[in-house]
Amino acid sequence: MSDPADIVDPAEPVDPHESPATPGAPAAPSATDAPPPSVDQVKLALRKVKDPELNLNIVDLGLVYEVMVDGSDVQIDMTLTSPGCPAGPQITGDVERAVKALPGVGAVNLNIVWQPFWSPDRIEPRVRAYMGL
Repeated sequence: MSDPADIVDPAEPVDPHESPATPGAPAAPSATDAPPPSVDQVKLALRKVKDPELNLNIVDLGLVYEVMVDGSDVQIDMTLTSPGCPAGPQITGDVERAVKALPGVGAVNLNIVWQPFWSPDRIEPRVRAYMGL
């Protein structure tokens, strides 16, 4: 026979943050409960995003111009290798996914800018040397 304390009254309001398996237990922390990421943490996440044509990350390629964190919101100013870059949609989608996956991130505002225009001179010197440029 079940304990009467285990019976849930359907008319009684249910706390959506309470786990049904453990009534009264605190809810698991959500992304908004986590502290906002640092600029360095965002840049580290962006290093996982690669230009599919060059197979190099967008930070080393010099495509990321600025990263700003305001509370839980992240703003990224970046460019592409050219305005007609066929990999542009894939890169921007990967940027949003990589940054949104960080704990504590709310909105991600991605600005594609064309000033200054990207050139191979923006590539990290060690990567440029590796590429023979």
